[in-house]
Amino acid sequence: MRNFDLAPLYRASVGFDQIADLMDRMLTQDVSQPSYPPFNIEKMAEDGWRISIAVAGFASDDITIEQTENALVISGRKSDSTAESDKTYLHRGIATRAFERRFHLADHVKVTGASHENGMLHIDLVREVPEALKPRRIEIAKGAPQTHKAIEADAIAETVEI
Repeated sequence: MRNFDLAPLYRASVGFDQIADLMDRMLTQDVSQPSYPPFNIEKMAEDGWRISIAVAGFASDDITIEQTENALVISGRKSDSTAESDKTYLHRGIATRAFERRFHLADHVKVTGASHENGMLHIDLVREVPEALKPRRIEIAKGAPQTHKAIEADAIAETVEI
């Protein structure tokens, strides 16, 4: 069992609470993570990713994808149909049990699309940083330095009559 005290990290940093919380959450999670359904995470571009989940036996209507703040939740529940209940299996190796997969997303990561083909669910993600948060270059003026005129108290008193 792993026990790490992250209190010194909280004391020595300001504004990095999310990182410490993420580390704490990852270290305290149960070691036995669910392995169904299997998935891949691919880096498609500098700020783009694709999550591919093997969902054999599930139709597109059986799967829901939901993004809330910094969490992505993919869940699947096989609809009960009368055709499935009439079948008798000698061996059933394709699991169609209900599942839920959760992914913690970084700030400004958004789902741009999803597709379901050949038993694979593909979810495309991209990081879209708002213009206000992007770094901007400040031009340096060339020439004589600008001087600011000091406003004297007498000039202010003349313009404002009490």
